[in-house]
Amino acid sequence: NNRFLPSFLKGPIGQNQRFPMKTYSPEDLICYLYNEMDAQARLELEAALQENWTLREKLGVLKTSMQRLDRIVESPRTEVILNILRHASTHQTQTVR
Repeated sequence: NNRFLPSFLKGPIGQNQRFPMKTYSPEDLICYLYNEMDAQARLELEAALQENWTLREKLGVLKTSMQRLDRIVESPRTEVILNILRHASTHQTQTVR
């Protein structure tokens, strides 16, 4: 019985008539962060972010993770570089024609 629900919530279960609820995946949020969404999808997600604090929290976690990943600097161990140089010095080079 939905007689106590506000009018904009009445309708099929889980369906908001005025503001349809869309579920966003982590992939959607990642596309948003990397500006890989079309304009309409971006506007819809931004509107959802205004209304849904849980979605904002998830976006914040992904944004923090993205920033941490961008700061990681990896380089090979010195031993690996020396092995490559040693290997290169012992093999004859060939000219590609």
